[in-house]
Amino acid sequence: MASGRKVIAKSAGRVAAKGRKGSVKRATKETDIQVAVDLDGKGVSDVSTGIGFFDHMLDLLARHSRIDITVKAKGDLHIDHHHTTEDVGIALGQAVKQALGDMKGLTRYADVHVPMDEALTRVAIDVSGRPYLVFKAKFGRDKVGAFDTELVQEWFQAFAMNAGITLHVEVLYGTNDHHIAESCFKGLARALRAAFAIDPRAAGEVPSTKGTLGG
Repeated sequence: MASGRKVIAKSAGRVAAKGRKGSVKRATKETDIQVAVDLDGKGVSDVSTGIGFFDHMLDLLARHSRIDITVKAKGDLHIDHHHTTEDVGIALGQAVKQALGDMKGLTRYADVHVPMDEALTRVAIDVSGRPYLVFKAKFGRDKVGAFDTELVQEWFQAFAMNAGITLHVEVLYGTNDHHIAESCFKGLARALRAAFAIDPRAAGEVPSTKGTLGG
């Protein structure tokens, strides 16, 4: 993860009357990013990062999570894709955390298995407020198209740390790197969809015996 970067960040907080929404603007010397999410959306995506494969993964994330996601990113792609990928993960994670608000009524936990042809990935999530990532995946190649496969984990790390979630991702098996990456993003999407759902039996309750999450 890059360090020592001067960051200017502006956040437009959750508007409770209009649902669980969040938006973040993040500007550094390396990237300029605008992100918005609606956790109670229809899975609509409006994504432009300049990285085709990455855009495809974010479109999948929106569609299968039913989270409306807008990402507009300009980065130093003449160097590589690292800064743009990581910073989008940071901004998207911050927007999600914002949208979650006080987390009352949240289902909180979810786990899924997602197949993508020959690949199978398991994703488990706890919307805990305590960020942690376990990521176990082996890629056979350095790149899928022009996208560095090592950046899949970089994005998951940035997203989990900034969304404040505990996230376990494990590819159980697979041989096609495109399918492996896609199963990771689809698995995350389905887990978020389940964990972010409001439990009608726990309306108004924080899903923790401590009465708060994140501490």
